[in-house]
Amino acid sequence: MSLMNTASPLLRRDETAQIALLLAFVGGYLDAYTWIIHGVMANAQTANLVLLWVHGSTGNWDDALHFVPPILAFAVGILFAAWLRGVAGQRASAISTLVEILSLVAVGVLHNRLPDLAGTLGISFVAAMQTAVFTKVEGVAYSSVMITGNMRQAIEGVYIALSGGGPLRRSGIFAALCVAFGVGAAVGAFATKGIPDLTLGIPVAALLIILLRCEIDPSEVPA
Repeated sequence: MSLMNTASPLLRRDETAQIALLLAFVGGYLDAYTWIIHGVMANAQTANLVLLWVHGSTGNWDDALHFVPPILAFAVGILFAAWLRGVAGQRASAISTLVEILSLVAVGVLHNRLPDLAGTLGISFVAAMQTAVFTKVEGVAYSSVMITGNMRQAIEGVYIALSGGGPLRRSGIFAALCVAFGVGAAVGAFATKGIPDLTLGIPVAALLIILLRCEIDPSEVPA
């Protein structure tokens, strides 16, 4: 199934544009939160790896090693998500969302006692699960935790549409994902600074909406 294919009458609920946009919002929000609070990126492990080696190349290993925990937590999250897909099948999206919610609640509770450990490990784990379980929007691969690939898809979609290859819907969805990620980052930055004690309540609320939608006949949504 693809964004250009209208023949299929059904679409997995966890592949709908609404779910993808909410996940992109959460992805941007958590990246802003971890950058402001911990000085690392929850989602963008490319940035963490680059900064690790930039600091390491100058012998500043104390700063370099600061970026190792989120990378390792992200790897663990990917492995857990792969195992979950194998044992839970179509239920993996709902279960992973529940695990994300519980993880963020735990981060919020532990933040005052173990700020670095809870923040960097917990949120990077959450980001990894999200990107590994929610991999498609309307049948096309995307990312809810970074915008590079989504931006490419949006631009290519415009070119394809203008070349007579199809409607602008594909480009519009991917452009909207980029915007949702940016809005999430902006809201996350504002909330982190303005309401620090309740910051993680906003992504938890978004994930609760996703969980409820994934739990309602996940395989029976009009495409």
